Amino acid sequence: MTAYRTIVVGTDGSDSSYVAVERAAALAGAAGATLYIACAYYPTDDRDVAAAADVLKDEAYQVRGSAPTSEILRVARDRAVAAGAVNVVEKAVVGEPVESLLTLLKELDADLLVVGNRGLNTLAGRLLGSVPSDVARKSRSDVLIVHTVR
Repeated sequence: MTAYRTIVVGTDGSDSSYVAVERAAALAGAAGATLYIACAYYPTDDRDVAAAADVLKDEAYQVRGSAPTSEILRVARDRAVAAGAVNVVEKAVVGEPVESLLTLLKELDADLLVVGNRGLNTLAGRLLGSVPSDVARKSRSDVLIVHTVR
């Protein structure tokens, strides 16, 4: 078995996703792999963001617009470096998380995709699908689902 050379991890700025970043970073550091930290977002205006936050309440952590993406990626990079990653690349990608991660994985010819398990065991996740279950089902690369929420 060969070591992973290119690892992609998705983050949305939630505490759960940062746990996945730290796990991916530890793997990348140990393997000498390049770690790509990806954050998907939809461009929107301030009124849309405020309206969504009112409706979503606790789920409002989901990224809307590009401004929060830079901060999310900066925090993720800091956590990745602290966890042992040496070669870290930040990638802000426009679009829906599952398709954005899979497209990036293909573009980079990455060996491993790392995501947290948030949404995997929720009713909405079972009915509508979740990022971890959808990427695991659709990915042509290895997928590591980190248990960040129990």
